[in-house]
Amino acid sequence: MKILIATSGVPFMRGDAEILAGNLLEALSEAGHEGELAVIPFKDYPPGRIPDQILACRLLDLTETCGVRIDRLIGLKFPAYLIPHPSKVIWLLHQHRAAYELWDHPAGGLIECPDGSVIRDAIRQADRELILEAKAVYGLSQSVSGRLRRYSGIASEPLYHPPANAPLFYKSAAADYFFFPGPVSSVNRQWLAIQALAQCRERVRIRFAGEPGSLAQQAKSANKLKFSDRVEWLGMLSEDQKRDLYANCLGVIFPPVDEDYGYATLEAMLSSKPVITSSDSGGPLEFVLDRQTGLVAHSTPESLAEAMDTLWAERGCAAVMGEAGRAHYRDLHISWANVVEKLLC
Repeated sequence: MKILIATSGVPFMRGDAEILAGNLLEALSEAGHEGELAVIPFKDYPPGRIPDQILACRLLDLTETCGVRIDRLIGLKFPAYLIPHPSKVIWLLHQHRAAYELWDHPAGGLIECPDGSVIRDAIRQADRELILEAKAVYGLSQSVSGRLRRYSGIASEPLYHPPANAPLFYKSAAADYFFFPGPVSSVNRQWLAIQALAQCRERVRIRFAGEPGSLAQQAKSANKLKFSDRVEWLGMLSEDQKRDLYANCLGVIFPPVDEDYGYATLEAMLSSKPVITSSDSGGPLEFVLDRQTGLVAHSTPESLAEAMDTLWAERGCAAVMGEAGRAHYRDLHISWANVVEKLLC
């Protein structure tokens, strides 16, 4: 089959969604298909241009190329998943979050726009009416599928996939630190972990991927609280460095706000490490079984501190949870072969 993967992206920026699209393309090729990426440039600022970008996608004709039919279009990201095609399936990575679950969250921003509510309603109307054009709709996770059903009234099937380079993750003996992966942002809530550190009874240490950036002022507060020696900012990490940090940590801290999927959770499981997450973290809750493969805390410093103290003091328990996480990953049968089979059926 000739298959086009339609997604959107910001020029010169590469993140998890771009890696996913590339891995899907590779999986299609391994399955014997001919695939291409169609990346639609997208800017969510000024917000008033978003309806124009929806219209631009609707005007695209990707049904054929040079007189040869394109057999299947797979839509991934907004607004590219709105491109029309008679044999389109959507694997929804997420909707435009600022118009949905982040509408009134500081990370959203659309609510601050003078015409924000009008633009939000236009995005929601387009999704409600046009996503249903697809032959089938899948969600990146139960969390994404749940939002689609809750906000748009559209049913979809969650479809899990492995993180990049899944076979390369490994387990090693636990050292005296928790690892907090991922970019530093208000959504990932590194500051919540720092606040929790001030509440810990044990001498917990956390190694953070990235630089404090917008948390610089809070990082100075950590110095005043006299536990800066228990916080380490690691800067930009290579993939090898990241895997080593997973392999050697005591456990992984990952308490984001309503995460779509959460590669950090799966990467921890592949490294046989328990995960501490929050009860409002979204995607990670599909994999973290409380007190079996990790701990689910409330999104308060006190609750997160209690979870960190528990694993820090009970190393044997942490190891057992980590092994259970690895076994749970195997039991889920997450594979690219399954993804390709679903998207092409």
